[in-house]
Amino acid sequence: MTTSPLIRPATAADVPAILAFWNPVIRDTTVTFSPTEHSAEGLAELIASRQAAGRAFLVAEADGVVLGFASYDQFRKGPGYAHAMEHTIILAPAARGRGAGRALMAALEDHARAGGAHVMVAGVSGENGPGQAFHAAIGYAEVGRVPEVGYKFGRWLDLVLMQKRL
Repeated sequence: MTTSPLIRPATAADVPAILAFWNPVIRDTTVTFSPTEHSAEGLAELIASRQAAGRAFLVAEADGVVLGFASYDQFRKGPGYAHAMEHTIILAPAARGRGAGRALMAALEDHARAGGAHVMVAGVSGENGPGQAFHAAIGYAEVGRVPEVGYKFGRWLDLVLMQKRL
């Protein structure tokens, strides 16, 4: 990465690049508990639906290459949770540790704050130490640990809930 990442809304044209780094995370790791890879059509619909709902789905790009994405939606359904959001952030392997994640999260938090969000929640796999450390470094605090709520690769996985007041 030779330039600072540009943070911008994702478009349908970004779908192949996002799938190239997101699906291996789904398929090969416990960073996410989901075993189901995304299709191009499903991801395009997710991007469009988040943006239509006033939520952000952002990408970091440098030198014409998509480095990662971050998105958020309401933490839980119902009007009582209208000001609590939960995000997802996934970076391409080559982008990790180079500032793209911090830039994405700053832009995502700004967007959520402008939309009236009070807190942002991260649900991080108990096996994802780097993800927990990243969130702690940008101001998220562990607020709960839910043992054995995920299941993947034949084993039970803990969920670590981290939160930041916006």
